[in-house]
Amino acid sequence: MARYCFCLQVKPERMAEYAERHRAVWPEMRQALTDTGWRNYSLFLREDGLLIGYVEADDLEAAQAAMAETEVNARWQAEMAEFFTGLEGRGPDEGFQLLTEVFHLEGK
Repeated sequence: MARYCFCLQVKPERMAEYAERHRAVWPEMRQALTDTGWRNYSLFLREDGLLIGYVEADDLEAAQAAMAETEVNARWQAEMAEFFTGLEGRGPDEGFQLLTEVFHLEGK
């Protein structure tokens, strides 16, 4: 299973609310992520609003495409879009920047 890391920028004035929303992710959203192949998914928020995400998936593009077909994802992305900067009209699930892995302890 491949590992993916990505970043987004949360508006500093919205960080507390963003974190609060993620303490109560809808059960149907959690289930959709699991059902579409998102594994070991974590989000980390720095004090300046830099959001780092980590996820494992067999194929991230396929997992994203499967999520895009769910109704719950459309609702979640619509609610979360207002928290971010730099999306240029894309949703957070489309606008994140993938990072290149340069080291993995268990790797070769």
